[in-house]
Amino acid sequence: MIKNNKWRLIIASLIILLPVLAGLILWNELPDSMAVHWGSSGNTPDGYAGKAFAVFGIPCIFLALFWLCVIASSFDKKNKDQNKKALSMIIWLLPVLTTVVNVVLYLVALGKGKEINMNVISAFLFGFLFIFIGNYMPKCKQNFTLGIKVKWTLESEKNWNATHRFAGKLWFIGGFVMLFGALLPEKLFIYPLLIIVFPLVFAPMIYSYVFYKKQLREDPSSITPMVKSKGNKIALTVSLIFVAAILIFVGILMFTGDVNVSYTDADFTIEASYYQDLTVKYEEIDNVEYRENFDKGTRIYGYGSARLLLGTFKNEEFGNYTLYSYATSAPCIIITSGDKKLVIGLENAELTKAAFDEISKNIG
Repeated sequence: MIKNNKWRLIIASLIILLPVLAGLILWNELPDSMAVHWGSSGNTPDGYAGKAFAVFGIPCIFLALFWLCVIASSFDKKNKDQNKKALSMIIWLLPVLTTVVNVVLYLVALGKGKEINMNVISAFLFGFLFIFIGNYMPKCKQNFTLGIKVKWTLESEKNWNATHRFAGKLWFIGGFVMLFGALLPEKLFIYPLLIIVFPLVFAPMIYSYVFYKKQLREDPSSITPMVKSKGNKIALTVSLIFVAAILIFVGILMFTGDVNVSYTDADFTIEASYYQDLTVKYEEIDNVEYRENFDKGTRIYGYGSARLLLGTFKNEEFGNYTLYSYATSAPCIIITSGDKKLVIGLENAELTKAAFDEISKNIG
């Protein structure tokens, strides 16, 4: 696959990396922290990343994912004679996705995407994605890396073809339902998405199993026990490594990160890993309080892990408030500015008390 599609793969890789060039051109105009995740409303960013990660890291992650898919598909000998249109789907899908994602990120970062609702963008994106995949799915020949790869499709070419014709129609229709959902009022459009996703995923598997049972009764000779070749085993190994890498990445996010406070004569800045920093001027502070215990309540939007709690939270005492804290931090600093509340909890009681004393001294 790689040898026969060398130039297409090179072009696709360059397209994936184009946002890096755009980021370098726009570097001085981009903010130090760029929105990379949005809350449930779709209008308010609740996750930020440093400019360098947004410009370089995200395209590189897409590029690594792209080549992982290409390499896994290349090791599968059944893809040697794969339908050219199906292979085109593998090659061009991620370049299109990364282009759309990065265009949206840059528009928001430059302040030109204030009216963008990420829920609507996602609905359109997934809608077109399912339509695109649904159109090519029936053309996909039996293999171990692309398509509905359950035991019953892999053991029978008849089952594979029937299942993928069924799944192709289902995904094509499901994609249009998603597009329709994106046009509904904001409070309603999420329901068609939730309703349609589960049938799109599980219905083809159920169909394949029912077809398999019918084959056992009527044509058992068309079922061939699955034997994995060396290439298939390598493809499976690559897939497992990819899953392991994702789990490691999630583990790093869940158990790493820090919250620190730096001070000047006029203000202090809360510096948080995986989230936007926050600068507070002393002259804007009405009151500062130190507490040994505090009920953090629930997260409305922001970043939450086993180590850090960052963003907008809600509890019975304050309603909505801003929190920068370690998950296990009990002592905290409560800062009041007008009708807004900011709560800070550093890694231990000593650091939190020291921060309280420093802030109190500067507003006194």
